[in-house]
Amino acid sequence: MHADPIRTARLDLVPLRVDHAEEMAAVLSDPALHTFIGGTPLTPAQLHTRYERLVAGSPDPTTTWLNWVLALHTDATLIGTVQATITGKHEAEIAWIVGTPWQGQGLASEAARGLVTWLVRHYVRTITAHIHPSHTASAAVATAAGLTRTEEEHDGETVWRLSLSA
Repeated sequence: MHADPIRTARLDLVPLRVDHAEEMAAVLSDPALHTFIGGTPLTPAQLHTRYERLVAGSPDPTTTWLNWVLALHTDATLIGTVQATITGKHEAEIAWIVGTPWQGQGLASEAARGLVTWLVRHYVRTITAHIHPSHTASAAVATAAGLTRTEEEHDGETVWRLSLSA
């Protein structure tokens, strides 16, 4: 499986390229974005190195990394990312992040819905996300994408899941 372009009402989910690093470093530069996920913003050079690893793919042959940048239709401005880690034939773990200036407009929810729809079309039947229990905005995105909060926890985060029958 490989990342295909995905189009939603306002966004193009563009397969990640290493040359996205410079623009994305600015998008992801707000330290507030790391409140729930930890760490600090990466420099363009650090993000370039990270994107090289992501684009190269997982070293584990049973795991596939799929990554997209989010581009606005109106002007192709990059505003965030979505990702899916495929483990097993029909299982994916997803995540998303939208830069601070574009938050509160439903763009993360739109991107997550687009990603989930694409995954389901590619026969993924179990989709999970790990969300910090205090991150209400991310919980709203998960809900909008069709995931439901479970009682499970993983590394201090709540597991959200969408399970479809085969």
